[in-house]
Order: sequence, then structure tokens, then C-alpha cells
Amino acid sequence: MTERTKSSHEPAGAHESMVFVIDDDASMRRALTNLFESVGLKVEVFGSTSEMLQSRLPDVASCLVLDVRLPGLSGLDFQTELPKANIHIPIIFMTGHGDIPMSVRAMKGGAVDFLTKPFRDQDMLDAVVAAIERDRQRREADKIFGTLQTLFETLSPREREVMALVASGLMNKQVAA
Repeated sequence: MTERTKSSHEPAGAHESMVFVIDDDASMRRALTNLFESVGLKVEVFGSTSEMLQSRLPDVASCLVLDVRLPGLSGLDFQTELPKANIHIPIIFMTGHGDIPMSVRAMKGGAVDFLTKPFRDQDMLDAVVAAIERDRQRREADKIFGTLQTLFETLSPREREVMALVASGLMNKQVAA
């Protein structure tokens, strides 16, 4: 049975964010939900990686708090599967049985943080804030790139050619020639 907090049906605003939690331990999901909601964060929890993949994720700045040891696909393996599913979300790993090679693998894979259970609530909150900010910045950069791509596509072939010459560092006189 999946525990989910009530989600709003209103359009997502620019300052909204979401924390996703995947942990097979119901008491940990409850504790994290209470922690995040106590500081005004929206939370959606899952008992497995497959539950999250089957869910429709809102298009807001978000992060994933992910247990390393899960039945089926482990958290570390799930980290490598997310980009294949076109999900680019910052991850905070948590585990009760971590070791250095495991944490190195997670961090090399782009994790924001690797926390060992039991962790301090403030450490988790700090990691979540950093991860959401990272995702917010990525989304803004993607938006800017999309706008530039749209504008570039409106250029004529000759304008694109001139733009490429200017971008290569040639002076205006050289481009005109």
C-alpha cells in the first residue's frame, strides 16, 4: 500500500517544490513526511522504485530522498536508471548500512548527499534545500536553453551561417568578407 500526501490540483507555481521519498520502511516514510511537512514542504512517498516510476510526477523543482537498500532494484541501481526514464532529479541517499565505496558510487553518480541512519533532522533538511535549489537552477537553465533553441530556429540559413562565424571569434570585418 502506498502512502501519499494529498496533492493539490492547482497549477504549480514557480516557488512550489516537492520532496519524493522512496523507502520500504513505512515508519521511516511517516517520519520523513512529518519532518518535511513541519517546514512546509510537500511530500510524496513510495514504498519501492517501481511505485515511483508508475506515478505521474509534477513538473516542479523537486528532489528524491532514496534509501540505498530496497527490495528489487537498489537505490544505487535506480540512480542509474532515472536518466534512462528521462527523470533528472537530485538525489539524497540514506542508509543504515553504508560504506565508503557505496557513498563514493552515489556521489560520483551525482548524488547531493549521502546520509547514514540515524541522521540529524537538520542534516536532512539542509540536504533537501540544497537539492531543490539545484533542481530549480537546472530547470531555469533548461528553460533558457529552450528559449534560445526556439529563437535560433527562427533564423534563416544565412543568419545561422553568420552567427556561427561570429561565435567562432572572427572580427566583424572578417565575417563581412
